[in-house]
Amino acid sequence: MIAARARRTVFVLVLFAGLAVASLGVGLLAGSVPLSFSDVARVLTGRGTSAISEIVLTIRLPRLLAAFACGGLLALAGTLLQVLLRNPLADPYVLGISGGAGLGLLTATSLGLGYAPSQLAGLIGALAAVLTVFGLSFRAGDWNLYRLLLTGVVFSAGCGALISLTLLLAPQAAVKGMLFWLIGDLSGAGNPGWALAVMLVLGIVSIMGAGALNVLSLGRDKAATLGVSVVAAEIVIYLAASAATVTSVALAGTVGFVGLIVPHLIRLLGITDLRWLIPTAILGGGALLSFADTAARSVWAPLQLPVGVLTALLGVPVVLLLLARRR
Repeated sequence: MIAARARRTVFVLVLFAGLAVASLGVGLLAGSVPLSFSDVARVLTGRGTSAISEIVLTIRLPRLLAAFACGGLLALAGTLLQVLLRNPLADPYVLGISGGAGLGLLTATSLGLGYAPSQLAGLIGALAAVLTVFGLSFRAGDWNLYRLLLTGVVFSAGCGALISLTLLLAPQAAVKGMLFWLIGDLSGAGNPGWALAVMLVLGIVSIMGAGALNVLSLGRDKAATLGVSVVAAEIVIYLAASAATVTSVALAGTVGFVGLIVPHLIRLLGITDLRWLIPTAILGGGALLSFADTAARSVWAPLQLPVGVLTALLGVPVVLLLLARRR
């Protein structure tokens, strides 16, 4: 029984690793200018023409890596928050981080600030949301998960109302770009190296602490009985999930459903041990968003859609199906 479960776990992890590699390969080949495998291989070995090298190395590869980093971070954040809130349908945006980021970025954009200042404003808004929700939920050593969740939902609703007002008052020329960011878009992701580094660090830290996370998922009382510092662990989980979400939002806007469906689908495949669930979720989230972004920029080429449209079209029926079959 144990050996069969271990083989299944390894098989699923290898399967998701293969999907991750395949998503990057398909992303390099597909686009408004289709390329062959030999074209991409020549570029990666330094023997490609300048035009194809420009397409592969300057346009497609950075965007693919950005999509992979964003998807992996969202899946990691979703996994951690589902442990924190003891709810397999928890979402990375449930605590108001996307609302704070959106309000900051859209306010800066409506004021006519450039790309970099707007991104900085979005990052500041996300960090302000993290600090506000945490500060209102943690008082004099009293940490209450229900208050944390309620504070995040209320904060997110308030930011949503202000975002709607900002869109109404914004110049017409800026509204389309704002909507793309709100839906989730990777066209302006830029250099993804820093996001990949954050994903790697948070992933390693989360895997190292997976034993405590497994115990905490059984309940606070049982975790405390088994020697886990519950409040400290919950704070670390919240901060790590927030850091992953903030990085993803700064990179691609508010891409929905990845952090919700990927960890849950992996659990349905039989992986519940967080030592294996976390790396599998990172690979699955990265693969999912890489495939989705490739489709978003290729299916209707030269028209490019926000990647959040495709993740929503995929995520909505999946979540409805999960809710319908969930007891």
